[in-house]
Amino acid sequence: MTDFPHDEPDDGPTGEPDRELARRWLAEDGLTQTGPDTWYDAEPPAQVLTTQDVCNGLGSMAFTDERLDVAGRLRVALGLMDLLGWHPLVTDQIHSAHLGPLGPLPPDVLWGGYRRRLEAPAECEAITCSLWFDWFEYFPTAAEAFAEVLGNDRERLLPGAPEPLLRRARRVLEHSGPVPWDAKTGTYRAAARVPALHHAVFRAVLRSHHDTYGSVDPAEGLALLDGLDLPPDTERLAGLRTALAQGPRPRGAGPGTTAGRVSDGAGGP
Repeated sequence: MTDFPHDEPDDGPTGEPDRELARRWLAEDGLTQTGPDTWYDAEPPAQVLTTQDVCNGLGSMAFTDERLDVAGRLRVALGLMDLLGWHPLVTDQIHSAHLGPLGPLPPDVLWGGYRRRLEAPAECEAITCSLWFDWFEYFPTAAEAFAEVLGNDRERLLPGAPEPLLRRARRVLEHSGPVPWDAKTGTYRAAARVPALHHAVFRAVLRSHHDTYGSVDPAEGLALLDGLDLPPDTERLAGLRTALAQGPRPRGAGPGTTAGRVSDGAGGP
């Protein structure tokens, strides 16, 4: 089997990487990877598929495999994110399973898997996008997910904290805009104690204000910014201060509006 490069430390609790578990799971249905974006499907009629094709097919069906227990299905789903990258069908299956008849999913496998990937040297886009779009933008799961991937560790956010924790904190903070303010403000304040996280806290407040589903208390957001050591010419800093000083966004403000919004880059990563 050709081994394609990867950096994510995706070892599951049994020692077998989740990525390889997912690869073996796909192979049982005749799918083998032949290149960075090509797969061979041996099932008649044999054909070559793209990664997108795999995502649209078996890549989103891990939780339908009744041969595996729930933890096994979850490990396959996590491994598919490692293997296939970000795709809404691949990532959403975990969130949907957590909320469905199989849920709640085993927290040690679920959140341990997210935290491990968030701490890896190489960013796993599938994980950060999954957090942002699946978990944080859905109000009933936003607070739980934020606590599990960072909030519960906020007391460890101190100067001199280990780099893997700081990597995890940066990635979570920068994607946490939709998390309800009350569920994240304590963690934001804790992160603000760490100079190495000041820019990530700024990005967190920025996205909390201008994301379509962002949540921010303007006065508290300004107070957080005042405590950060940032270059005065930091991009978007001045605009964010002005927008927060205007107070809460008018009801119905959203993409394309200007009242109370940062004008250079509303709504995106």
